[in-house]
Amino acid sequence: MADIPSGLLEACVVVGAANDKLREVHQSHQQGKIKELPLLGAEVLQVHAPPFVTKESVSSETHGHAPAFSRVQRRRSFIKKKKERAGIANGETAKGSDGGGGTTTEDISVPKDLDLIALPQLCFPGGLQIASEQREDSYHYLVFTDVFGNRTHAVVVQYYRPIQDVGHQNGHLSSSKSSRLYTAYGICVISKYPYYNALRDCLSCLLTQLKPSWMGDFEERVKEFSAKLALVPIPPPGQLHVVFNLRPLQIGLPSREDKDRPAVDLDLHLPFLCFRPRQLLQIITSLLIEQRVVLLSCDWARLTLLAESLMLFIHPLVWQHPFVPILSRQMLDFLMAPTAYLMGCHLHHYEEVAAETDDLILVNIDDGTVSSSWSDGIDLPDVPLAAAECFITRVEGLQVHYDLEVCHLGDSTEVNARRAQRKQWQSKLNTHIQNITLELIVNIFREVHDHLNYEHRVFNSEEFLRSREPADQPFYKKVLDTHIFHSFLRDRLTRKMDAFTRMELSTRTEAYRLRSMTESPRRPTMQELARKYTSPESRLSKRLGASLPNLGESGGSLVGPLRQTSFKNIQVDSGMKSPQRPVRFFKLPEFPPPLAYHYVQNYYQEMITLLGKAISGAASGDSSLLARYHYLRGFVNTVAGKRLDALEDFQNLYKTDTDIFPGELVNALVDSLQEGEQALADRRPEIKHLISRVKRDHERERARHVDEGVKRFQLPKKHMQLEDFVRHVQESGIVKDQGTIHRLFEALTVECCKSSLGWHGGGGGGSAVKASSQSIFYLDSNLEGQQKQVDPEIFRVFYTFWKETEAEAQEVALPASALEHLEANECVFKLSSSVKTSHGVGKIAMTQRRLFLLTEGRPGYMEVTKFRDIEEVKISSAPFLLLRIPSLKIKTTLRKETFEVNLKSEVDLWHLMVKEMWAGRKMADNHKDPQYMQQALTNALLMDAVVGCLQSQKAIFAATKLAHFDRMKLEVPLMVPKSTSETLKHKINPSLGLTSPQAVDVLLYTPGQLGVSSDSEGNGNPKLWCALSDGKVVVFDAASWSMQQNQVQVGTSRVNCMLGVDRQQVWIGSQDSVIYIISTRSMSCNKQLTDHRSEVTGLSLGERSEKYSPKVAYSCSAEGAVIVWDVSTLQVRKQFQVSCDRLQSVQLCNGTLWCCARDCIMEVWKNGMLHRKISLPEQLCGSPTAFSSLLLYHEREQLWTACIDVGELCVWHLREPTKPFQRIQLPDCAGVTCLIKVKNQIWVGGRGWSSGKSRGKIYVVDAQRHTVEKELVAHTDCVQALCSAEDRYVLSGAAREDGKIAIWKVE
Repeated sequence: MADIPSGLLEACVVVGAANDKLREVHQSHQQGKIKELPLLGAEVLQVHAPPFVTKESVSSETHGHAPAFSRVQRRRSFIKKKKERAGIANGETAKGSDGGGGTTTEDISVPKDLDLIALPQLCFPGGLQIASEQREDSYHYLVFTDVFGNRTHAVVVQYYRPIQDVGHQNGHLSSSKSSRLYTAYGICVISKYPYYNALRDCLSCLLTQLKPSWMGDFEERVKEFSAKLALVPIPPPGQLHVVFNLRPLQIGLPSREDKDRPAVDLDLHLPFLCFRPRQLLQIITSLLIEQRVVLLSCDWARLTLLAESLMLFIHPLVWQHPFVPILSRQMLDFLMAPTAYLMGCHLHHYEEVAAETDDLILVNIDDGTVSSSWSDGIDLPDVPLAAAECFITRVEGLQVHYDLEVCHLGDSTEVNARRAQRKQWQSKLNTHIQNITLELIVNIFREVHDHLNYEHRVFNSEEFLRSREPADQPFYKKVLDTHIFHSFLRDRLTRKMDAFTRMELSTRTEAYRLRSMTESPRRPTMQELARKYTSPESRLSKRLGASLPNLGESGGSLVGPLRQTSFKNIQVDSGMKSPQRPVRFFKLPEFPPPLAYHYVQNYYQEMITLLGKAISGAASGDSSLLARYHYLRGFVNTVAGKRLDALEDFQNLYKTDTDIFPGELVNALVDSLQEGEQALADRRPEIKHLISRVKRDHERERARHVDEGVKRFQLPKKHMQLEDFVRHVQESGIVKDQGTIHRLFEALTVECCKSSLGWHGGGGGGSAVKASSQSIFYLDSNLEGQQKQVDPEIFRVFYTFWKETEAEAQEVALPASALEHLEANECVFKLSSSVKTSHGVGKIAMTQRRLFLLTEGRPGYMEVTKFRDIEEVKISSAPFLLLRIPSLKIKTTLRKETFEVNLKSEVDLWHLMVKEMWAGRKMADNHKDPQYMQQALTNALLMDAVVGCLQSQKAIFAATKLAHFDRMKLEVPLMVPKSTSETLKHKINPSLGLTSPQAVDVLLYTPGQLGVSSDSEGNGNPKLWCALSDGKVVVFDAASWSMQQNQVQVGTSRVNCMLGVDRQQVWIGSQDSVIYIISTRSMSCNKQLTDHRSEVTGLSLGERSEKYSPKVAYSCSAEGAVIVWDVSTLQVRKQFQVSCDRLQSVQLCNGTLWCCARDCIMEVWKNGMLHRKISLPEQLCGSPTAFSSLLLYHEREQLWTACIDVGELCVWHLREPTKPFQRIQLPDCAGVTCLIKVKNQIWVGGRGWSSGKSRGKIYVVDAQRHTVEKELVAHTDCVQALCSAEDRYVLSGAAREDGKIAIWKVE
């Protein structure tokens, strides 16, 4: 069973010198035998750990639950000998002493992970010093790490008490002040949580009680203090903090920002006071490349605070190696460890450490310097220039001096008010610093995801390195081989939505989002080439930026503006200064006597009552705060032994915020249910459902626990059949689309087929070609049953040629005249050798838009043609002396003369490439789908690589296998029907980046807000939500049709429906019976409604009877259940059942609910009573069809219905829906799947026939005349979803074979 998490306190340990040693030193000093006071060895004197009270301590006959957030099963025995304390502070005899020098033993329960042997050294790392005068209290901080990497944190206070001989005169001490000595006691408070400031404040409060007290009360006061801290619960992640009184201070525990971040309770600006920004970057670099780093300071406290700050600075990367911020003088040999580490020691060991150990990075905190132990300088790679400059600029803008911030304010007379003011300033500053350091990490690793293959869990490190700036490559070469980066990659491959991902998404420029909409091979754009010779250091990336055409432009642009390439210009402030939710505080009740069981139980009950009041008083719309209150109350109910009440709280939490749901705790809670409690839980459906879901999730997590790891891309070493070939090509990052890879496989294995058929092509290469073919391809002796295979050597040659072509493109030098004529985002993808043309000698260059000639001699530019203007391309021959040189003739619509170029041996390849680009351009223009052009470009470049790697007579024939669009124009007409062409504006591909097209199951358009920034709350621009297969939801910015979120995962089942409830949330109904709620601000799913017991099929928003009446939503599931939800509280207001065959959707109209099922349509009152029922029309009765959708036309009081396998619409009067008064035949229609109303039109989506082939079709029907106005050939597969974008556009989504979204203009 998993452990129940502890409260604030894990243990409290008192450390000091042994009494006999103190007595000996004191007597020697009194007798003048010692001149210098010695250092004494410290030992553990007291250990206090929960549980402090149990029910057994009240009644040995009853058994209960361990309070105080205890983990009784995680204890081991610590036997401590207490010797007679004759001569201790204040002259009192030790409690438990027999006064005669005897010893007693006490069995003390301590946490099993606590190392009591090393603890005294860490509490007194410089040794325990006896003093002749009172010294100031001194605090420092410790971190312990177990073998699993789990960290425990501690705060130690050293304070001094006088050492005196025992002696009383009339109740008063008798001693001479002149002979007084002082000894230090260390009190160490240990916690699982890094609440350094809070624990330091707690110890300060304890000292106010200890200093005036007798030594005899010392142990009891420390124990009572420890028991109080054990009662303090840890706040859940989010905006709810916990505060409590520990006189004389009020102490606060800040919550974690999210579940993946630790709590921040230290001053993060301290490193900026010690180091300049460039030195900080050197330290961060040392950690990222996993060096052996030693922190040094004269102040022990600085060591841990600086080390912990550095750990937060590199978040979300996690340090994987030894982390020991403080080494005592006895532990210095730890620095000889051969592994990477981060350790700290006192500054006076600097020379010793530097001399004895090589390869250390020495960080002098006091002087603010970074050096190495092996040389005078420091040999560390520089952080990537652009990221470093951005970081330095941000840091220079920090205001880290509190006095400057408050110099205009008066001083408060109340200490807690002053502390609260300082904490508020510190909290804001910490947030700003975390954003700056997170931005640094994002800027360093922003483009890692571009080189990941999620399907095969592969990172193409070579390609990533190749795409870095030369000056940045030494840094990345070292980072890429580290454990810390490997762990980071694992999180990226699981698509973890952490702080890194959120900032990376929020700071993407629009151009970058548009670039992600295409799969163009990477080449430098004209804008990058122009910048290359001016300020190469300012470039962030050499990656191609590509966009989609703006719907307002007729021609459209296939490649849009490049993403901004300087960090100085990137507007990350919007991501860094995102609106913060207001912080709320939950104040704990006053502490009871903590060592009495019934008082502790009453304390828990009081806390539960206060949380109940907080839940009742919380605003119904603030579900995030409600979730935190439920978390905290469930936690307290757990430790109070009220298990069913705790499960009810966790059930409410699961509804409102799954991000902070404590799965392990709830699973442990379920395992601890007794038989009677289990029976009661089974009678409560919600609790029972929660238990089954937690168990299911726990089993799934255990099954998924095996770490798949991260693979680096490697070239294959064995022959590859098709399946293996597909995997290796996808891993290489060349192309992901399976169809394209299949054609590439056919191209690379064409020699296998030809050799088997006895065909070897023309002469020339003869035997050499045959020998090469036999070594490259596996040949079966029998043609029948032969399996094609690609040899690893040919794959290596192909891959090398592809990468060399990419590298050559980086070095293309274009004259200024060419840069002036080309668009900023065009890229040169192919450059011929020097050839003779009809317009002089030069090189032919190909971009994604055009062909142009770079003339030689006097460098110049001459445009040959844009691909859309080509009329004819053919191979010819030009006379040269007595020979005929093969040439390529290109005829265009804009020029009378034909352009001729003598390409010699390159002519066949250029002929294929130009024809493919021409066909792709035509397809893209006619179908308004820029993806065709991108695919054609990829095909052309693959042809080039195939010809380059095969180097045989059959190479051109092999390349023809990739002429996909050139072949397609012969099989299907390039032109689309006129009505379709005029209405279609654009197409987008939501499956981009996936290995194959995915069905578009549901579409939802949500409007934006005028005057609101798109980065503020995520509500500025309108959005298009697209549900794909297996619970994937892709979000587009509907202002530019760029992909805003490439994937939000909502379960793993098909999505049936979506509903925009308000501007803050989208509800999604799934086949797995869950309603997932996505926050439009965070673009994450953290709420779930689980009351349905069958797949959710429909969602509808209720009508508000009054302005301030609660907003409600309706949901239905396949078995006929209808649930009415309160949108603000997510509580069920009502539920009822309707009898039908698969309920498919619900709609509200004039106070009644219309339910569409397969066999009927029902009008139901809001209380669930059936009002009217409409069956299938008579002419369809007995046929195997069913209703597919309904549409309520309120203004005309009409009901429109459609059926799955029937090509007609039925129109009914709402007043008398006995039979349809109008039947509208849809030409060449085989069935209807969806209906929507747009203005005075009804748009109908389904499937039908066009040119003898099955196609997805849309019919636009005049709602007044009941006639079909337009018949649109929309997709190559059935239209499954339709939605309207503010009656300006209609968007249609198709099934898997097509998988695209078409955008249609509404007239």
